[in-house]
Amino acid sequence: MPITNHQAKYFAHELTIQHAAGGVDRLSQSLFDASVDLNPHQINAALFALNNPLSQGVVLADEVGLGKTIEAGLVLSQYWAERRRKLLIICPASLRRQWAQELLDKFNLPSQILDAKTWKNLQKEGVYNPLADKKVVIMSYHYAARLEEQLLIEPWDLVVVDEAHKLRNAHRPSNKMGQLLKRALYG
Repeated sequence: MPITNHQAKYFAHELTIQHAAGGVDRLSQSLFDASVDLNPHQINAALFALNNPLSQGVVLADEVGLGKTIEAGLVLSQYWAERRRKLLIICPASLRRQWAQELLDKFNLPSQILDAKTWKNLQKEGVYNPLADKKVVIMSYHYAARLEEQLLIEPWDLVVVDEAHKLRNAHRPSNKMGQLLKRALYG
């Protein structure tokens, strides 16, 4: 049975994603819809994060103003292009809207800022689990800590913790927020 032109394009796209598993070609998938002027160090950082052999993730720690958000956005965008769409951003409450706007403007990625009011409204609209929505989920540290059990249950493909230095000494029992987030994300 012959395939349609639409099916052929779909298969070609899937093969391209599979072929681009390692190098800069891999990022080309995520940049198709992006509106970003990239610097070489940002591409290198994103590739490092994508190709990191360590299962625990990476730390993107450039100087202020050198584009850590862009680097993380590249990685998020690539995951999205690869159909790995269980993506979570945890950040200070003051940065939630900025993240949502940057994801939309620069990477054409849909996102949902979750807080208690939004969660309640979504459930009233019939969304049983707002964490399972097909959008990048953005929430504050404090709200993430409140959702410890729900976050633990979700099979996240990628979690970005922005401004992670604010969670310094998270390994110490005295750091309640760090301990809650650690349990929520790693069990």
